[in-house]
Amino acid sequence: MPRDRRSEDDFAEEIRSHLEMEADELESEGVPRSEAERQAKVAFGGATVARERFALRHRLLRVENLRQDVRFGLRMLRRSPAFTVVAVLTLAIGIAASATVFTWINAVLLEPLGGVTAANRLVTLETVTSNGEWVPNSYPDFVDFRDHLKLFDGIAVTHIAAFSVGRDDRAERVWGQLVSGNFFAVLGVKPEAGRLFLPSEYGDTPGAYPIAVISDRYWRSHYAADPGVIGKTIRINQHELTVVGVAAPAFHGSIPVTSFDLWVPYMEQSALNGVQLWMLRDRHDRNMLGIARLKPGVTEEQARGELKSLADRMAVANADVSEGMSATLMPLWKSPHGPQGLLLGPLRILTGVCVLVLFIVCANITNLLLARATVREQEFAARIALGAGRARVVRQVMTESLLLTGAGALLGAAATPWLSHALHYFMPPGPMQLLVAMDTSPHFSVLAFTAGICLVVGLVAGIAPALQVSRMEAGARLHDGGRGATAGRKRNRLRSVLVASEVALALVAMVGAGLFACSFQQTLRVDPGFNPNHVLLNQFYLSTNGYSLAQRKEFCRRIEERMTSTPGVTDVAYSDGVPLGFEPSWWEELRIEGYAPKPNENMNIFRNIVSPGYLPLLHIPMVEGRNFTDQDNENTSHVMIVNQAFVQRFLSGRNPIGVRVHGWGDWFRIVGVAKDSKYHYLGESAPAYFYVPFRQVFREDMNLAFYVRTPGDPDAVLSTLRAQARAIDPNVTVFDAAPLKEFIGASLYPQKVAAGLLTIMGVIALVLAAVGLYSVMAYSVAQRTQEIGVRMALGAQRGQVLWMVIERALWLTGFGLATGGALCVAAVKIIAGVSFTNSGMGTNMRLLGDGSMNGAVYLTAAAILMVVAMVATYLPARRAAAVEPMRALRTD
Repeated sequence: MPRDRRSEDDFAEEIRSHLEMEADELESEGVPRSEAERQAKVAFGGATVARERFALRHRLLRVENLRQDVRFGLRMLRRSPAFTVVAVLTLAIGIAASATVFTWINAVLLEPLGGVTAANRLVTLETVTSNGEWVPNSYPDFVDFRDHLKLFDGIAVTHIAAFSVGRDDRAERVWGQLVSGNFFAVLGVKPEAGRLFLPSEYGDTPGAYPIAVISDRYWRSHYAADPGVIGKTIRINQHELTVVGVAAPAFHGSIPVTSFDLWVPYMEQSALNGVQLWMLRDRHDRNMLGIARLKPGVTEEQARGELKSLADRMAVANADVSEGMSATLMPLWKSPHGPQGLLLGPLRILTGVCVLVLFIVCANITNLLLARATVREQEFAARIALGAGRARVVRQVMTESLLLTGAGALLGAAATPWLSHALHYFMPPGPMQLLVAMDTSPHFSVLAFTAGICLVVGLVAGIAPALQVSRMEAGARLHDGGRGATAGRKRNRLRSVLVASEVALALVAMVGAGLFACSFQQTLRVDPGFNPNHVLLNQFYLSTNGYSLAQRKEFCRRIEERMTSTPGVTDVAYSDGVPLGFEPSWWEELRIEGYAPKPNENMNIFRNIVSPGYLPLLHIPMVEGRNFTDQDNENTSHVMIVNQAFVQRFLSGRNPIGVRVHGWGDWFRIVGVAKDSKYHYLGESAPAYFYVPFRQVFREDMNLAFYVRTPGDPDAVLSTLRAQARAIDPNVTVFDAAPLKEFIGASLYPQKVAAGLLTIMGVIALVLAAVGLYSVMAYSVAQRTQEIGVRMALGAQRGQVLWMVIERALWLTGFGLATGGALCVAAVKIIAGVSFTNSGMGTNMRLLGDGSMNGAVYLTAAAILMVVAMVATYLPARRAAAVEPMRALRTD
């Protein structure tokens, strides 16, 4: 830039000198000085226009020079197809991996909700228990928040629901949300067609708003984007609701990484699901996920303070239900409700590994470009000798580097949408497989990130070769043919350091992958405390068929009776919750006879509502007392079975049998103690847990999971289950049937994602390090051809030459492994603290188990890298050993 500036200044000085000379000549002819200067300027025709034309010509010259650099760079890359292919593929792999992970991060963290307005002002609202755990909100709590908080533009709540849409046996299940009337207004969603909920529909009157909004996806797939659907009715859960609008295409719901197709006012729950009206007013019924919008200028801390103050007053006013409870705000991505809680930990680690891979890519490309620049030193020296400026030659080197990274970025960007679907391959069967959806379309932020990586990698990789060219002694290179011993040794040291760094970073990636893979395998071997093998699991959504509570219980009795009499079926059971699923057990606030809770102790205890056959079917043994029987029904006194952890926490030193426990507004008597098992994660310590009889406690707002155990393949009884269900009611459909063994893989989803993707990244790092080592050794052999020829002419044996090359590679690898080992220790300390969470009261679990210092993993990774290094070195070494001495000595 300074050189260009001086050229323009020189041109301006020439104009000024010319005008002065013309004015002097006119003045000598008797023209007054001022008039002489005026006439000189008129005759010249305008200095400003001339300077502008000069500047424009100069800018056009820069563009032309750039065009020439690009054309020449492309021509040179075409002349070296092997170099170009290796470099572009290396860059494409690194950039594609990084762009894919950024796509996931963008969908989970940066832009978790699409189609909303001013997403930076949206936060999640969570109720906090007395001991600091997070739980959803009740509808009465939402009403208090909505009506009394002043620093918010609005607060809305939502509840995930499965709907039956259509008539009779043609009905299909559609996932949607039951939402407060102000839901769309709070989120700032715009309609694609029709309208959304009006302020007059924001009320709290049950059954007063029989309307629905559908997603753009559902509108196009089921109605071919026909605007005529607006105002028509659709049958939802055996009730007619009017479609009032279609949500914006980018909007998929209020939970990150999920996609819903239907939104219905929450006040329709009593009609659609048969929920009794008192449940809508029950503060114990905490099943609402809260989302709030801050007013402009209000900080999250200010709003959190106001919310906590109100929640504390509510806890006093409703002490019988909410004593010791509070509320807080958190970013959307931090909410424990939804897949994002499971993905945050793996994504944090993947981000770090992607940085390692990018460093390896940069080192690889730098090495390749350094070798290429050395080979082309005579060409560069000749260009400089012929008058080309060093800056122009350096610019040519940087242009070629950016052309390579640009090609790699294009390939990587093309592969990113396809690679972004990888998370689905790790999903276990079940409803979450349909719900979890990530927007992998090319967002501007993803494209900008990819372009940024391209620029950074291109500049970083091109700096060393550019500096090498800029410091080159052109005369010496022309004189000695490019063989400078001192400079050569310096360049070799730099390339050696780069290769060693690649090995070190590859070791970190491989050790991380190995530790997570071992931790995952170790978790798989953990005894869940029950036997999931040979069990078919199915979810029934009877509320969507318009069933009353009594009809649901009768359906369960009849389907159990029919399946029990089916040949090949050994056990049948049903329950509200499924162990080790995506959605953890719900809980109930308990009061235990003879137990005084500690200050701020959380008495919300996880539970399951089960049939008498549940514990026997899952092979969960009774430690004390008895199991439930068919006599434990609506007409008998309420009973309960607790686990061993429950006894240890609340009844230590006491006989648990016969102890009374208060929950659901009634007293239960403990009749048995079941062995501890795993409920949410395989790696969890057993929490206090209890079971109550299905026929005594089951309510309209609860789920229904059905289990069938067989001696063989559980899928073999699926057709029988479907037939028996349709024999009872043709409108009841079997959804989400899957072997329980596969379904409980949901609890392993974060570990599975981390282990699987880190293994892939570790392999990529290994391959890139091998490519880097091979390229350096191959170049070294090519540069030392004459030296090798001299050695062999003086009597060196082929085996000695072979070992000479391999020995250097082993030294480089060993140095890299030593450095990488130190980095591994530091990195493992960081990743050992990474955790994930689900909606089980914000329960956190470490992503990496107790094997973070597994020495076998470190040694195995180092051994693999050493073997790969030897293989990558063998080909150049064999080529060196095959050198013909006389031919080598003649080589220029």
